[in-house]
Order: sequence, then C-alpha cells, then structure tokens
Amino acid sequence: MPGYLLHLGATVLCSHGGQAQPASASPRVTVTGQAIALQPIPYTVTGCGLAPNSPPCVTAQWTTAATRILSSGQAPVLFDSQAICSPTGQPLQILQTQTRVTGS
Repeated sequence: MPGYLLHLGATVLCSHGGQAQPASASPRVTVTGQAIALQPIPYTVTGCGLAPNSPPCVTAQWTTAATRILSSGQAPVLFDSQAICSPTGQPLQILQTQTRVTGS
C-alpha cells in the first residue's frame, strides 16, 4: 500500500504517550525540507507514561516499511509502517507527517 513518507518533523508516539524520534535520518532525501526516516534506524522514546512499576518504552524498531523504493539502499518508513517498542512490545503510533510525497 502506498503511504506518505515519514520525516523528522512527524509526530510519532509510543502507546503510553512518549515522544519518539529517529536516532538519525537520511540526509540524501528530504521532504518539506526535512530528512526522511529509514527502517533500519531505531527510534528513541522519551517521556513514556507507562505505570511506575513497569519499565518504560525506550527504543522502537520498524518492522515494516516501503518495499518498492530505497534511499541509500534502505527502505523509507511510511505512514502505515509498523514498529515495536522495547522492552514493552507495544506499537508506535504515527499521528502526523507530511502529505506531499508518497511511496510504496
């Protein structure tokens, strides 16, 4: 399925409300002036609101991404991509991204 490419300005949260950002991004491809996110690059999660007796979400790894396009040999993350947080195993939620460039 085609979907919008995620970029550094996208709003991505863990299931408990923590803000997720990529550890780095692809400087070779930009959309709306910001670098895009790539599948193998993990996301870091800050401010996870999980109960105090449980370990919070710290990182997340994308399990799905674009299959027909690449940037520097790596798959870009799409609006409908799926990710799993560690150590909780909960998904990331993509709330907002740019709406000009799509991939599949």
